[in-house]
Amino acid sequence: MLAKQIIDRFENFAPKTIAFDHDPVGLQIGDVNAAVHRVLVTLDVRPEVVDEAIAQNCDMIFSHHPLIFRPIKNLDFSNPQNQMYAKLIQNSILVYSAHTNLDVTEGGMNDWLADAMQLTKVKSVYSAHYDTNIGRIGELTTAPSVEGFAKSLKQTFNLSGLRLVSNNNDASIKKVAIVGGDGGKFYPEMLKAGADVFVTGDVYYHTGHDMLADGIRVIDVGHNVEKICIPKLTALFNEWKAENSWDIEIVESTTNTNPYQFL
Repeated sequence: MLAKQIIDRFENFAPKTIAFDHDPVGLQIGDVNAAVHRVLVTLDVRPEVVDEAIAQNCDMIFSHHPLIFRPIKNLDFSNPQNQMYAKLIQNSILVYSAHTNLDVTEGGMNDWLADAMQLTKVKSVYSAHYDTNIGRIGELTTAPSVEGFAKSLKQTFNLSGLRLVSNNNDASIKKVAIVGGDGGKFYPEMLKAGADVFVTGDVYYHTGHDMLADGIRVIDVGHNVEKICIPKLTALFNEWKAENSWDIEIVESTTNTNPYQFL
C-alpha cells in the first residue's frame, strides 16, 4: 500500500489544521506516494530508533514528536543527528510525525492519558490564548490526598520518579487536569477550569514558583509518559488495517527514548 493511504486516514482522525501554529507536523522525510510494508510506531525519532527501524526492515516511521523540530543548519555527517537523517534517506525510510494535532484531537493523546488515570466526566479545556483545546479535565472516583495520588501515578505510568509542586500534600483532590508533554505554561487555564491538581511534564523552575503562588497543585510526570501513544496508535492502525484490508504490518518500537534516569 502507499504511505498516503495511512496518512490520509490518520489526518481524518487528527487533521494537521488543529495542530498549534508553527508545529512542524506531517511528512518529515520521504514521498507519500512510496509503497510501505512495515511501519514502526515510536514516541521519538532518535538514532537508536532509526537503527531499530532498519533492523526491523521498516520502511516507515510514525512518531509523535517531530523528527525535524528545529531547522537543520547543515548536513555534516560527523554529527550523529545528521547521520541519522542520512540513514533514513539511504534506507528509504519515510518519517511522518503527529504532534499537537494528536494531543488535542478527540480520542488522542490527552484522552489516552486521562483514561490511564481512570478519570470520569472528562471534558476538553479550551484556551482562548491558543484558540484550541489544550488538555482534559475529569474527576476521580475517590478523593485521595495530593501525595497519595502522585504516588499512584508512579505505578500508573511506570515511573522511577516524578516532581510535585504543592503547598499542601495532604489536601484531598477530586478534579484532575492533564496536558501531555511540556504543558506547564497552560496551568492558568487548568486553574480556571477548576482543577484540584494538574498533571503534566517539564515544569520550569520559575513556573513552579508561579504555580505555588497561584495555589494550583501540579504533578510533573515527565514528557516520556506520552509513550502511551505507541500501543494506542498501534491498536488504531491495526483497526484501520482490518477495516480497509491494508497489506501492512505495524511494529511497536521497544527503544527507550527517555533521556533521564532517576538515581
